[in-house]
Amino acid sequence: MTVNNRILLAIDNEEVSRYLMEQLIIDGGYSIDPQNTAVGAIESFKGNNFDLVISKFGLPDCEGLKFIKDLKALDPDCVILLYSEQNRPELLEQSSRLGVYEVFSRPINLERLLFVTRKAIELRVTLVSQHRVVSILKEQNSSLQKQNILLAKRIEESTRNLARLYEDLRSTYMRTIRALAQAIDARDHYTHSHSENVSKYAVMIAQEMRLTVKEIEIIREAAELHDLGKIGISDSILTKPGSLTPEEWEHIKRHPQTGAQILEPLTFLSDVIELVRQHHEHFDGRGYPAGKSGESILLGARILHLADAYDSMVTARSYRMIPLTKDEAISEIEKNSGTQFDPQLVKAFLRIVHEL
Repeated sequence: MTVNNRILLAIDNEEVSRYLMEQLIIDGGYSIDPQNTAVGAIESFKGNNFDLVISKFGLPDCEGLKFIKDLKALDPDCVILLYSEQNRPELLEQSSRLGVYEVFSRPINLERLLFVTRKAIELRVTLVSQHRVVSILKEQNSSLQKQNILLAKRIEESTRNLARLYEDLRSTYMRTIRALAQAIDARDHYTHSHSENVSKYAVMIAQEMRLTVKEIEIIREAAELHDLGKIGISDSILTKPGSLTPEEWEHIKRHPQTGAQILEPLTFLSDVIELVRQHHEHFDGRGYPAGKSGESILLGARILHLADAYDSMVTARSYRMIPLTKDEAISEIEKNSGTQFDPQLVKAFLRIVHEL
């Protein structure tokens, strides 16, 4: 901050006022604005930028320390030296509470006065500089807050855009994979709509088991894709009217693992992939591809296996032209409860089977 070296001198004693002006101008190099009333001093103070105020205690038109209070009300950082005609020790304490820098009285020690004046002006410069820095920091902080709000909005918008892009990409992948799965079902007119049926049955069983909406959605997607791995099996095996040879059966048993491997690059389907991989595991551990048993098989995979088996029983196949009746299929599922199928799921299935 630039030092103006301007002092407001509010003293009604003409002799003292003239003496101080001469000394401050000659020895200190200060610019002095003399006033002999509180009203005049206040008006001058309002219109000028003073580095220091030197005031007499008790101006004729302002009682006691009121003038000091009025100055501080206009500028809390103004620095004030108070002159008293008499040495009054109690005045220093009273005025200090109001923010007066120093009190001096007759006889005036000129050397002391010039020293205190210089220090008081230095204090004023420091105070104003500090407030200016605080003001700048507040402005910068306000600007940063506005920038942060704008940045947050942009990040939020970008996040929404990325989420939309992700969902669009996911939807595109799912449509492609579903179309492929449907094409695999359509390779054999006996299995047409098989995945659709399995999905419907699996969802009903899952609902009966009171699974969450998210869990049911995973099961539904897995059901739609569960036979995707059959893409690697030749039509001669898939549509073979008679029994399969041991070698052909090994080809069939690979399709859960093949389907999972096809889906593995689609990381958003990680939960679905494991259900596809495990959907031919048996509760007693005699299934494939890993021979898992009991609750080591994911619940969704156990549900898929039951729904898949039921649809295979009640629909015609190349190896079995006449499907089982509904009652025959139910009997077969009950007979294999605890071995091929999870007993708890069989109970849930029996509660809703007549709605299928």
